[in-house]
Formats: sequence, C-alpha cells, structure tokens
Amino acid sequence: MKMHYLEFVTHDVAGVCAAYAAAHAVDFGEPVPSLGGARTAAQSDGRLVGVRSPLHDQEDPVVRPYWLVDDIVSAVADVEAAGGTIALPPTEIPGHGTIAIYQLGGNDHGLWQR
Repeated sequence: MKMHYLEFVTHDVAGVCAAYAAAHAVDFGEPVPSLGGARTAAQSDGRLVGVRSPLHDQEDPVVRPYWLVDDIVSAVADVEAAGGTIALPPTEIPGHGTIAIYQLGGNDHGLWQR
C-alpha cells in the first residue's frame, strides 16, 4: 500500500503552503490546472502533496489521501463491496493518470492509477 498524492482542500491555500514550506523545507509550485489548481510539492520519494481551494461551494475543506492501485476499476468495486460510496468514479486526468474518490467511515479517500 503506497500513498501517491496527499490533497489538502482549504480556504487558505497561501497560508497552508507557507506553513508547510517553512516547517518542512519544501517548495510549492504554481497552481496546476489539471489538479484543480492545486499547488504541489514533491517529496523525496516522488509522492506529491497538493493544496487547493474548494472547486465549488458545496466542497468542504478536507484532507484526502490517494492510494496508488494497479487496477482502479477493480479497486473501486472492492471499495463498494466494503460499503464505500463512490463520490467520483474513475476519471482520467491527462498527464497524471486516473483517479477515483470515495467516502467510507466518515472520511474521504482517493485511488490513483498511473
């Protein structure tokens, strides 16, 4: 099990990025349109941390890990069988891979297939 992307949705992108940059000596880049405008920082092992604003009025701030999977369709089926609710079915993000989002146990979770 490997986390590929850790997403922070917040109303204060600049503040969160500044705090993480200062505390962890990382640099956040310019907003990436294909990642919802997230500013990202690469970790030494290739994982990414992304910080972005809500994409619409109904999106609340959240911390969402995206777990790397080999077969996203199968993983989504497994999540549904375990009682998860699919919030975003497998969706391709050009140049990045395919993601899905689900809710389970009161938390948001993501899947990512490269």
